[in-house]
Amino acid sequence: MAPARTRPAHSATTDAAVPPGRPGLRERKKIQTRRAIRSTAYRLFQEQGYDATPVDQIAEEAEVSPSTVFRYFPTKEDIVLTDEYDAVMEEALRERPPHEPPVTALREALFHSLDGIYRANARETVQRIGLVREVPALRGRLGEHSLQTKKVLLRALSERTGRPVDDIELRIVTGAMLCALTEALYDWADSGGDGGLDALRTLVSRALHTLERGLTL
Repeated sequence: MAPARTRPAHSATTDAAVPPGRPGLRERKKIQTRRAIRSTAYRLFQEQGYDATPVDQIAEEAEVSPSTVFRYFPTKEDIVLTDEYDAVMEEALRERPPHEPPVTALREALFHSLDGIYRANARETVQRIGLVREVPALRGRLGEHSLQTKKVLLRALSERTGRPVDDIELRIVTGAMLCALTEALYDWADSGGDGGLDALRTLVSRALHTLERGLTL
């Protein structure tokens, strides 16, 4: 995820009316550009396929330069894979009750994040998961993004449990839960997202319960 940006010193006139916590004008423009690139790409991927859609075409239809696309998304795969939800997931995990078992806390934090992702753009969410499922280049790049997500969650769980970040049991639990979540998302995408958020939550609950019961079949 992209790190938070500090507001420039000259923003007193530009951002004076911006409520506390709301991004400044420059940051809002960056967010709008980022969203325009992504939504254009998703439309083109839907119309003509991922492999048949070059970055130059995405840039042209989003009315930006190819260099702008690559400034926001280092690779074409990142247009699909990059999001802003790691920070949301980490915050949700930190806000879980302190007495809650770590696995339960992580599960609920994942639910919270999925809810936000889906409600922000349900159609794009289904399309995104389907693309990752279908396109080998995206699955290859996904490993790097998943590693970053795992690091974020490990940091929060380390603080919660008092275990070091490199603790093998902590790494196994976190990695297993992320893998279970991925399989649940794939299953949901295979159905075209039928049943909406309720069906997704049911699948995720079933996937994570498989881990909680001790991997028995």
